[in-house]
Amino acid sequence: MGNTMENYFEAVMTDDQLSALSSIALAHMGDAVFEILVRTWLCTHGKATGKGLHQATIRLVCAESQAQRAERVLALFSEEEAAAFRRGRNAQVRTVPGHASRAQYGEATALEALLGWLYLKGRKDRINELFCAMMEE
Repeated sequence: MGNTMENYFEAVMTDDQLSALSSIALAHMGDAVFEILVRTWLCTHGKATGKGLHQATIRLVCAESQAQRAERVLALFSEEEAAAFRRGRNAQVRTVPGHASRAQYGEATALEALLGWLYLKGRKDRINELFCAMMEE
C-alpha cells in the first residue's frame, strides 16, 4: 500500500500534498470539520435536544450562517490562512442552494476550504481558536 497514513484522526499532510488537492476537496473536508464542531458545541452547551438538535445543526451549518460566521473571523487570518480562504472562494461551484446567494455560498465554501486546509495541516488548535471566535454570542 502506497499510503503510509495510519491514524486518520491525526492526519497531517505536507504543503505539497495540500496544494495538490482541489479547493473543492478542501471544502469537502472542512464541511465535515465544521459540522462536527457545531454538533459538539450544541451538545456541550445544552442548546437543543432530540429533533431540535438536528434543526439547530442545520441552522448553523447552512451557507448563510457560515458566511456570517466567516465575516467575524476574516480579520484574524494569517496571510497563509487568507490565501487558503481565497482559494476556496474561487472554487468553481456549479450549483448554489436556493436559500443562499452566490456571494454567501462563496464565503461558506471559502470558510470550509480554510477549515479543511487547517485540519489536514494538523492545526486543530487554530481551528478551535477560529471556531470559538465564530461562535461568540
